This record gives sequence, C-alpha cells and structure tokens, in this order.
Amino acid sequence: MTRPPSRQRTPITPALLAMLLAGCAATAGSGVTRTYYVAAEVVDWDYAPSGSNRITGEPFTAIDSFIMAPQQEFLGRVYRKAIFREYTDSTFTTQRTRPPEWEHLGILGPLLRGAVGDTIRVVFRNKADRPYSMHPHGVFYHKDSEGAPYDDGSGDANKGDDGVAPGQTHLYTWAIPERAGPAPGEKSSIIWMYHSHTHEEQDVNAGLIGPMIVTAPGKARADGSPTDVDREFVVAFLEADENVSWYLEENINAHALAPKKVPRGVTFSDFHYLANLRESMNGFSFGHLEGLTMKRGERVRWYVFANSNFEMHAPHWHGQTVVANHMRTDVLSLTTMEMVTADMVPDNPGTWLFHCHVAPHQLAGMLATFKVE
Repeated sequence: MTRPPSRQRTPITPALLAMLLAGCAATAGSGVTRTYYVAAEVVDWDYAPSGSNRITGEPFTAIDSFIMAPQQEFLGRVYRKAIFREYTDSTFTTQRTRPPEWEHLGILGPLLRGAVGDTIRVVFRNKADRPYSMHPHGVFYHKDSEGAPYDDGSGDANKGDDGVAPGQTHLYTWAIPERAGPAPGEKSSIIWMYHSHTHEEQDVNAGLIGPMIVTAPGKARADGSPTDVDREFVVAFLEADENVSWYLEENINAHALAPKKVPRGVTFSDFHYLANLRESMNGFSFGHLEGLTMKRGERVRWYVFANSNFEMHAPHWHGQTVVANHMRTDVLSLTTMEMVTADMVPDNPGTWLFHCHVAPHQLAGMLATFKVE
C-alpha cells in the first residue's frame, strides 16, 4: 500500500505573521482614513453645575448635600479629573468645538466614527500629568496601537502605545474590518468605546473614556453616520469611583473643608467611600445632562454603555419605547462595559424622565430628562 505524500507545513514566522496581519488590515482599511487629534488633559469637573436638583426643580435635600456640597469630611460635586478632548490639528493649540447636537457628550471623549472598510487614525497627545493611553474595543489593531501594557512578548518598538508620557505624542491606527461592524440582523450602526488602559481602573475612573460608532458598509453618509437615522444620542451610565482615581488626594485637599479629618483607605461599607462613588450620565447628575432633544416622528438612535466598575444599570425612558436586542421595551440592561444600541421613533411630545432604574443610582443622581418637540 502506497503511503500518501506528506503535506509540507509552512512555518509561521514573525515575518509571515506580520504579512498576514498587514493583509487583513489592508482589506479592512480599503475605505476612508479618518484622522482625529485627541488629547488627555486635567480639568476640574462639576457633576451638577447649577448647584441644585434639576429633576425636582428645588435645592438639594439635606441628604443630597452630603454628596453635592463640600462638608468637613465630604468633597461636594467638583472633582479633578483627566478627560479626552479633541483638537483641530497636530499642534494641539485649538480645541475643536463640539457641534450643538453633540454637546450632550459631556465628560466623554470625542466621538470617533467610521464605516466598515475605513481606518481610524488617532494622533494622541498626553497633556495630562501622568502616562495615559487609548485602547479601543472591537476594531482591528497591531501591538503598537493596543494601548495596554502587559507581558505580550512584543518588543520595545511596540510599547510606545502602552503608556504615553506627559508631553509626548503617539499615533494609534485602528482598521475597521467586517467583524467590527454590525452583525447580520443588527442595526445599521453600533457603539464601541475607547479608554485609557495604562492603569485601567484608575485611568477610567479618572474620566478617560469615550465613544466610537461604526456603520455598516453601504449605509453611511460621508461623515460615517448611518443614512437611516435622523438623530443620534450617546449616553454613558458612568459610575465613577473617585476613591480609586489618581486624583483622590488632590480632591480631598482642594474640596473637603477639613481635609485632615477625611478618612483614607475606607471600604465600600463606609459612607465616605459611597459619597465618592459618583453616579452620572455623561458626567452629569440630578438632571444636568442637557441636549437630549428630538422631534416627534424622527428616527432616533440611542447608544448607551456602562463604565468599568462593579456595575449594573437599567436605562429607562418615560413616555416612549425603543427597539433593542430584537425586542420592544422601555428598559434596558447594562452590565460592566456593556454597549447597547436602541432605536426610537418618538410619538409623545413633552419633557420626559430618562434614568437608571436601580434605586440607589437614582438616589445618587443618575437621572436626566429628554425632550420630544
């Protein structure tokens, strides 16, 4: 009996692997290249700028004041944070003004957008005070554009993205292949996110997180937005644990009336810890998220996502319904870092409540309103 000829296996060398990955990226990036200039910078953020409860239309209650007004041992509503902001060019001298329809992004970084086949290039400048990075979800990237340090066997040439030093710049390149776009049966666009991953827990709770929207091939306008949608909203249900932010000590010294009395190293069962667990929507609490305005009959798409802590949220719209996950509902479920796309055709004019239905999150201010004209 004749033995069949043995098959020769081509060894997977680093050079061959690089060629295969380059081919995949080239196929994914056969469309438009979209360049963004994004900086990390330090700001003092106010979770409730008016100083009052815009949901009730009244001053904060005595209980609310423990988390919304400076006290002997509590910090109030203003915290130092690090956030992403968009600039007009590589000089990073002029911040890009958000158009009115996207002012509701609040503390979130700039909206990055593309269609399947496009490539997103992010020129990232660290204007903050410690190493930060940009790590994307969903899209295609090589090791020099992952933005996360760990023992992955890559060489020094692929480590510059892991933690960009203050004052330094790094180019992140993210291709958008088919597997980064909507799956069969999904809507024409979906939400991903990006965030700093140098020290993920501290970085994200400091505020470095933003949205990225990918549209299906053949369904995008020139700017990448979906052709079958009239209005888009991005709302992050952000539980910011200021206890693990890089800036906790600075915030204590700047805002507590008696900084030396503030206990350090407290646990989840301590009210001092809970007071620094800020429940917000796009960085705003108690109705301070503005700009969620639409017209009756418009095709409205909502992109919602959660933060990186031990979280569970239940986004709920009053007065309207949405279609998400192939069902009609008015309440969604969000777990840690989950991203959901929901479509609404509003039919009931008025100003309506939009909030997390988890009771402790409501009590801590995770409420907003939206308006149907």
